[in-house]
Amino acid sequence: MSQNTDNVEREYKDEGQILKPSTTEHPLYVKIVDACKTVYDPEIPVNIYDLGLIYTVEISEDNDAKILMSLTAPGCPVAGEMPGWVSDAVKPIEGLKSVHVEIVWEPQWGMEMMSDEARLELGFM
Repeated sequence: MSQNTDNVEREYKDEGQILKPSTTEHPLYVKIVDACKTVYDPEIPVNIYDLGLIYTVEISEDNDAKILMSLTAPGCPVAGEMPGWVSDAVKPIEGLKSVHVEIVWEPQWGMEMMSDEARLELGFM
């Protein structure tokens, strides 16, 4: 679980992907996504999942979760706090053994990563 993010990114870039895909078929995936949707960037009235800041939710067979996320900008004032907020939101999920949240900077976040709901809420649609 203490995998270096650079190695994860490099490994999947070689396969034509930027980051490892999420474990969407795991029974805890939807609960983790729902928990991520309770976390908001204090400067933007949209949850971080719909903003597109959650890149990968990887869940092991042992129910350990690894979440790769980004921020809207490297200078984000809550950069040091946001991973803890995500971890605190996800930890209480019944059946989850552990959660590890990492910030990654590639790919760089862009407005095209937002959900349609987020774009609508922010007036981009």
